[in-house]
Amino acid sequence: MVNNVKKEIELYEPMRIWFQRYLEDKYKGWNVITIDSHSRTLDLYLEKNGVIDNYSETVGLDIQIDVLGIIKKGNLTKIAFIEAKKTQLNLHDLGQLWAYCRLCDPAEAFLLSSVGLGSLNKILNNLSRTDLLNFGDNRIIKQMQVAKWDLSTNSIDYKTLVPKI
Repeated sequence: MVNNVKKEIELYEPMRIWFQRYLEDKYKGWNVITIDSHSRTLDLYLEKNGVIDNYSETVGLDIQIDVLGIIKKGNLTKIAFIEAKKTQLNLHDLGQLWAYCRLCDPAEAFLLSSVGLGSLNKILNNLSRTDLLNFGDNRIIKQMQVAKWDLSTNSIDYKTLVPKI
């Protein structure tokens, strides 16, 4: 059994493949593109894919999402994020993704670790502080999703997913 990856970059492509299937299943009839986007800023990928006008607030921000999903149907566009970690998750990791979510308001946002929830397990499960996952435009509240990434199945370990779907 594989314990962990040597470098975080090894997680991006398997997560991208999973994300593509996940988004296609969830957004049937939409055009879904997923990108390993860790190497450049978010605005560059949005511009390259012709949707920067919908997310002008991202221009000039140093946001580097590990895996980006772009979901389009007609004139509608949504984005989705995966932030990947090869270490135990902590409040700093959650805060990073939360800030990105507050700035860009994605349709979906996942924080995934190949080793586990770390200190977030206590915060989210033991202390039941899933309110810390909330983001949105103050009219519609969405929640980031946090889980362990299963290296043997190249998928989320759904037993660890917070909040449960």
